Amino acid sequence: MLMLFAFAGQVSVLFAGVKVEKDINYTAQNDQSRQLNVYYQKDIAVKKDVIIFIHGGSWSSGKKDTYWWIGRNLARKGVVTVTINYGLTPRNQFTQMGDDCAAAVKWVSNHIADYGGNADRIFLMGHSAGAHLAELINADPRYFKKAGIANPVKGVILNDPFGLDMKEYMTTAEKDGSYYDFLRSFSSDPLNWEKGSPLHYVQNSRNPHLIFYGAKTYPAIQIQSSRLRQLLEQQKVPVTLKVIKGKKHVGMITQMIFGSNCLYSYILEFLENNKK
Repeated sequence: MLMLFAFAGQVSVLFAGVKVEKDINYTAQNDQSRQLNVYYQKDIAVKKDVIIFIHGGSWSSGKKDTYWWIGRNLARKGVVTVTINYGLTPRNQFTQMGDDCAAAVKWVSNHIADYGGNADRIFLMGHSAGAHLAELINADPRYFKKAGIANPVKGVILNDPFGLDMKEYMTTAEKDGSYYDFLRSFSSDPLNWEKGSPLHYVQNSRNPHLIFYGAKTYPAIQIQSSRLRQLLEQQKVPVTLKVIKGKKHVGMITQMIFGSNCLYSYILEFLENNKK
């Protein structure tokens, strides 16, 4: 019990000065699946970089509140951080998820200055299926066009991105439980698999990228992440890929519970290197 109180005290000290505003509707709907949280420092006089985090969960599970530690860790390091919900399958397919994420970005662009954020310095970040959605709305211009804004994303941070080429995956993958789960989000139509594959729009990605994957993660993630890096390099787009030793897919995100985790250093360096 004493150890528990000691840990709680350490957390309180670490997050001192960080505020959070929860359950903000980013569309006109009063719908929990289309809400976001904003983590920011009490001092909002100086405009700070902004990261919008899109959670993973195979497009069928997950919620913004699970990742409070990403919000608070980044806010403590001087980055205004937004965690978002979006509509999940089976009620929504990937196109609606992309529309939701683009709408959330639009809300952030319009309102983040109220929390000390710089609307000219918005970065997208996601893990797994969330990374897929981050790259999809960044690369496929239909999403921001439908939202009614120009793409405001300064850079993209992909943590163990799954589904960068869903057409390749769905064509070659073993037809197991996960495969049939993914059909709910992408249908059984190969044309939709291609439509939902960010790698098929990579020619539109012109902003800097930071990509992580675990050395023990799924082979499809390693292969497609490396391909994304290669294609971006061919287009002269700044891109950095970091392979994290010893990490599997889930561990790639849970390691970020700890504010001292190396991924935060890589992220802050990425932000600093893309100040122009």
